[in-house]
Amino acid sequence: MYDQGEQQGPAAPEHHVVLAERGPFIAPRCSCGWSGPARRSRPLARAEAAAHIAHPG
Repeated sequence: MYDQGEQQGPAAPEHHVVLAERGPFIAPRCSCGWSGPARRSRPLARAEAAAHIAHPG
């Protein structure tokens, strides 16, 4: 998972998640095409990204 270009932890080679900032919101996006909803809560966005990496689907 990445946060503003910095790696936060190991990810499966086919899943590279970035947290994209949009004003006061942050949205997780994955290289596989998955994207989560924009959130104001960084911890919630990170948790959703981690859940996607753990259980891609």
